[in-house]
Amino acid sequence: MTRRAYNTDQVVRLPAPLSNAVLAGNLLFVSGITPFDINRQLVPGDFAAQMRQVMEATRIILADAGTSFERVVKATIMLVDIRNFEAAFAIWREYFQEPYPALTTMECRLARPQFMLEIEFVAEVG
Repeated sequence: MTRRAYNTDQVVRLPAPLSNAVLAGNLLFVSGITPFDINRQLVPGDFAAQMRQVMEATRIILADAGTSFERVVKATIMLVDIRNFEAAFAIWREYFQEPYPALTTMECRLARPQFMLEIEFVAEVG
């Protein structure tokens, strides 16, 4: 199976050995997106601001690969504080409609303590 990496200059690229997304077959696997702006700065504000930054960066990555939120089939939301569960889903509904993608939501520690969340996605392309 041929793989193709997608790395757009419109979202932050971390100094790590990873791609923003990788296309394998007709599935696009989007790396965990964190609430950094294009200048590698944590987005200021509350949980909602961080969640919206993650979703907008994801929108750009999906578009770069020729797909969209409508084609997302699976996502994993990692929350530092599970009490943000309802706030996450209020924003989630701004980006998704039924049929919703399969979803796993978990509470966990993230690589940087200032992150309130990280989300990874799998979407169809083509």
